[in-house]
Amino acid sequence: MLTNRPRGTNDIIPGEVEKWQFVEDVIRDVCRTYGYREIRTPIFEHTELFKRGVGETTDIVEKEMYTFIDRGERSVTLRPEGTAAVVRAYLENKLYTGPQPVKLYYIGPMFRYDRPQAGRYRQFHQFGVEVLGAHSPGIDAEVIAMAMEVYKRLGLRGLELHINSLGCPECRPKLRERLKEFLHTRLDQFCPTCQDRFERNPMRILDCKNEKCRALAAGAPTTLDCLCDECSAFFEAVKEHLEDLGIEYVVDKKLVRGLDYYTHTAFEIMAPGIGAQSSVGGGGRYNGLVEQCGGKDTPGIGYALGLERIILTMEQQGVKFPPAWRPDIFVVTACAEAERTAFKLLSKLREKGYKADKDYNGRSLKAQMKYAGKLNARYTAILGENELKNGTAMMKDMNTGEQQEIPVDKIPELLGGK
Repeated sequence: MLTNRPRGTNDIIPGEVEKWQFVEDVIRDVCRTYGYREIRTPIFEHTELFKRGVGETTDIVEKEMYTFIDRGERSVTLRPEGTAAVVRAYLENKLYTGPQPVKLYYIGPMFRYDRPQAGRYRQFHQFGVEVLGAHSPGIDAEVIAMAMEVYKRLGLRGLELHINSLGCPECRPKLRERLKEFLHTRLDQFCPTCQDRFERNPMRILDCKNEKCRALAAGAPTTLDCLCDECSAFFEAVKEHLEDLGIEYVVDKKLVRGLDYYTHTAFEIMAPGIGAQSSVGGGGRYNGLVEQCGGKDTPGIGYALGLERIILTMEQQGVKFPPAWRPDIFVVTACAEAERTAFKLLSKLREKGYKADKDYNGRSLKAQMKYAGKLNARYTAILGENELKNGTAMMKDMNTGEQQEIPVDKIPELLGGK
């Protein structure tokens, strides 16, 4: 073999890909129900977009981006997340000139250089939602409810919704000063990354994954301690909307989220038992991001759900996936003369919407029947010399073993009619 797949990537092969298709079909159906329209952005963008949009002090920008210089001497980056790219597309394509808010969703691969672990890969897939042009507690509650509805339709159980408020630019200076006051006396005990963030963005210290740093930061001032009256009222209204919808939540004062653009509502959805990284998705409000990317002051909120983690959680919880693809009918030829007739019959059945297949490897009659069994075909239509003369097919129910000879044009009736 020439080579293996790169570390942290996966081949999604038949037998597995049907699970993905099922999840994606549910997602698209929920999006249609909620009035969200699909957007597809490039897999790579100019590096500056992520430095400005995601934040230069984030782990993504500092450690995880796949960045390279192309042949035109431009720095480009494989997208590590979807929000910044959607905001860029919103501005570049002037979606702000249409009806507001603009409700969008995307499904696709993202790339981060990270240590692979259960449900976490270097190429991973996300479903994300972005709402641009609305600042309302109701829309915050809607996007959270929409995420929970996806999980509900997929059959997941025992999930925990954690929410917090990160405040606004008016609240942040107060939190920044209180954090620095709390942290500076023990700063030399934190990891080098946290020490570097102390001046640039001390709130990011609260998001450090180092257990020692987390212990040192225990008891630090939280965003909820520093909310202005307006942000506090907004957060209370979000909680009231969630309660009206019957959605249970946990107020998590330590929930910060890993990207710089978040303001106001932040949320994360946890699934126990899927490894060290128990989050299956999360998001929040980012009212300053559009302006940061060169547009006018525009409110926004969104979330992203990891498809690998969703599928892993479904498997661990024993959720039943739809059965794999199986032919409605497999056309079997008992003689060489039947090949052309079989080929035409196969085409007509497919035109009518039946899942149909036949042998192309010159197998014997017995081997064709065995192959049809491996494909889990519902019926086989056997064509031999007598059947060709009579314009019939010998139909075999592969579950019961029952056989009957019927006219070829009656096959759709036996299959259920379409």
